[in-house]
Amino acid sequence: MINGILGKKIGMTHVFSEDGASIPVTVIKTDSCYVVQRKTKENDGYEALQLGIGEKKESRLNKPMKGHFKKAGTPGLYRLMEFKGSGLDEYKQGQIINCGDVFKAGDFVDVLGRSKGKGFQGSMRRWHFSGGGESHGSMHNRAPGSIGSSSDPSRVYKGMRMAGHMGDRKTTVQNIKVVAVKPEENIILLNGAVPGAVNSVVVINKALKKSK
Repeated sequence: MINGILGKKIGMTHVFSEDGASIPVTVIKTDSCYVVQRKTKENDGYEALQLGIGEKKESRLNKPMKGHFKKAGTPGLYRLMEFKGSGLDEYKQGQIINCGDVFKAGDFVDVLGRSKGKGFQGSMRRWHFSGGGESHGSMHNRAPGSIGSSSDPSRVYKGMRMAGHMGDRKTTVQNIKVVAVKPEENIILLNGAVPGAVNSVVVINKALKKSK
């Protein structure tokens, strides 16, 4: 069985548990997740499936990608990614994978997405610095403070927490519980928030550090 799947983040809502508790969930839609290519040990040295999601106009594809998708018997797709697993012979090129074939309620997953870009931010917003004094004319309310550069080492150390670009980077959240799986709608409900904006593509893998 394959270890993961691609999906599109639809948004957040909440569901109720059997005891009436409200559970915040993120809705992930996994329809049109195609098997584009199957990697084999004979040809590639390892076993994996290349999955694709998000139909793309043919006019936006270059010739190599047109041939790649034509050979697979799938439409052009925006996002491609490989997933490993066991017993991958049962999957065929052009096949659509249903989320119910991979996950079930109660599973734990790791979700990879691209976090929302927040532009250039100061040190308080970006690194949660407490800031300086607010009274007596300190003039140091939101300034970052000393960065420790004197005659030695006469430079700023790499990795210094300072103002700069925030967000818009690959982010993984681990050990998220699958609250519900709806195979007929190709929808997965995940407990809590996951990285990425609405309608962005996320990668859902079986959790590496937790199974139950």
